[in-house]
Amino acid sequence: MAPLSKFIATRVSPRVFGLLAQQSRGMATEKQILNQINATKNIKKITSSMKMVSAAKLKGDENRLAVADPFNAWTYNLTSEPMLLEDATFEGLPQKVLIVPFTTDKGLCGGVNSFISRGVRDMIKKIKEDGKDADVVVVGDKGRSQMNRSVGQHITRSLTEVLSPGTFGLASCLAQEIIAAGYEDYDAVVLVYNSYVNAAVYKQMYKVIKKLKTEAEGGEEMLMGEYEFDADKEEFVSDLNEFVLASQIFHSFMDGAAAEQSSRMTAMENASKNAGELIDKLTLRYNRARQARITTELIEIISGASALEG
Repeated sequence: MAPLSKFIATRVSPRVFGLLAQQSRGMATEKQILNQINATKNIKKITSSMKMVSAAKLKGDENRLAVADPFNAWTYNLTSEPMLLEDATFEGLPQKVLIVPFTTDKGLCGGVNSFISRGVRDMIKKIKEDGKDADVVVVGDKGRSQMNRSVGQHITRSLTEVLSPGTFGLASCLAQEIIAAGYEDYDAVVLVYNSYVNAAVYKQMYKVIKKLKTEAEGGEEMLMGEYEFDADKEEFVSDLNEFVLASQIFHSFMDGAAAEQSSRMTAMENASKNAGELIDKLTLRYNRARQARITTELIEIISGASALEG
């Protein structure tokens, strides 16, 4: 009896050998597509879980922001109201300011960090065009990495690994770090943050916090000169400046945290939707590859039977 290899060599045409090669390639492609489908399904499970976690965290951040709003409302009698960052000219800023952008330590939260980084870059550009000076103290690791590429020469300090959810104690620690960065050398502090509107919308805002003074300097209005103090006036105003800064940081941090969770929830929802669409496309490719393999096997069987009959 002739060996099987000799039988195949004599009985199977070169065309069938080509079909066998296509079959092996088709089977490998089919397996790869199946692996991609399984991997995408796992990713979809993760993004769906992250969306639910962000939705739960957002509820807590909304409650904390609702408490922070009235807590910080009194400071607007001493400082400016929050203003939109988009299309702002920054002409009213004093000669030397310290910019404090609030970004996140974690990613997968949409464009919250990119919007802040772009806004700070444009702000510094306009400030320099007006002949003024600005330095930056970055809060959040993601913002630090982005701003290092654009305004790295202006960054004097970065505060990362900030615990969440925030508290007033945390805001006080951040205020101490900002004061340690040379608070007394600046005419004002500018807080840049994302302001939460609803689960689908957030805006970029900034606050200008000028230091309260007991005496007029350079023709400026005496903000605290008309008040009487039981304690030392200079010490009281210094403590009040620190408390105003901490209160504003606390509110900005709470507002930014709510915007972060809403953006992450939206981003994970979009990611889950995209993963579902990708699974459908891969399933269609898999079915086509499977049908092609079955068709190839039928052709091989028919070709082999024809060759034997011949």
